[in-house]
Amino acid sequence: MTESELNPAQMLAAHIKRELGRVLFGQEETLHAVTLALIARGHILLEGPPGLGKTLLGRHFAALLGGRFKRIQGTADLMPADITGVHVWNSRTSTFEFQHGPLFADVVLVDEINRAGPKTQSALLEAMEERQVSVDRESFALPDNFIVIATQNPREFEGTYPLPESQLDRFALSSPLTYPLREAEIRILETYNLPDSQSRREPVVLEPLPEGMLDNARAGLKDILMNEALTGYVQDLVTASRDSRQIALGLSTRGALSLARCARVEAALRGGAFVIPDDVKRVAPLVMRHRLVLSPDAMLDGITAGAEISRILTLVPVPH
Repeated sequence: MTESELNPAQMLAAHIKRELGRVLFGQEETLHAVTLALIARGHILLEGPPGLGKTLLGRHFAALLGGRFKRIQGTADLMPADITGVHVWNSRTSTFEFQHGPLFADVVLVDEINRAGPKTQSALLEAMEERQVSVDRESFALPDNFIVIATQNPREFEGTYPLPESQLDRFALSSPLTYPLREAEIRILETYNLPDSQSRREPVVLEPLPEGMLDNARAGLKDILMNEALTGYVQDLVTASRDSRQIALGLSTRGALSLARCARVEAALRGGAFVIPDDVKRVAPLVMRHRLVLSPDAMLDGITAGAEISRILTLVPVPH
């Protein structure tokens, strides 16, 4: 398929894959998830151990969007004002002036989010949902393309706090960040093995997204049809997650919307004119895994959220 035959969403995905593929190796599934989140105007949670290039991804992703990048390190003593900003007294003007925190950026990487305390985690809720920050009864708008890329360590790591369900539900999707395959890791070693490597300290100059490409990709979603049968299929999956004995907390209405939106984006990236069940199945693990809370019995039996999602996808009838 030539470039002229690609729809706007496919052109966007090809650009992201080509440019970010210059600095991030062996993480194609993660790049696909980030593309889904960007077009769907959602936030993404990356789950996995440290040292796999999450900061590298966030820094260059911001450069690709032509926006500002800020990194927030999750720690136990991180306070809400450290990320939202504070009013500071200006003695020259005899007024309080608001000093913007790191949330006021196009791409915000919250590294090790589950090392921050619950009070600080809750400060992200308004920003992620309303795309604004309220401080001292005054609201401040965030950038139009504001997106949070958060990383989470495995729960068994020392010094981590479980993310509250309301926080997890704000992420449109999650993606497990796994160790790269041998060939990809060898390429990483060959590229970044010098102690003074400039490519690790300074972003590689990437070609930014052409003006209007992201807007066109989002606008093109209106032409992707999702008929009543597919909407009912999404609802049946949501209901099955709520009725499962293995799940204590199933998918919320916000989660159902994310599943439908991401399925529509997946159809566009596939080059389809309408959503098919395979589009829903493709994005279901990304949208559902972090939202499902397993029952105590299921956890004792060693059942995982991924296994339960697979069971639900097998049991729920697929519309014809």
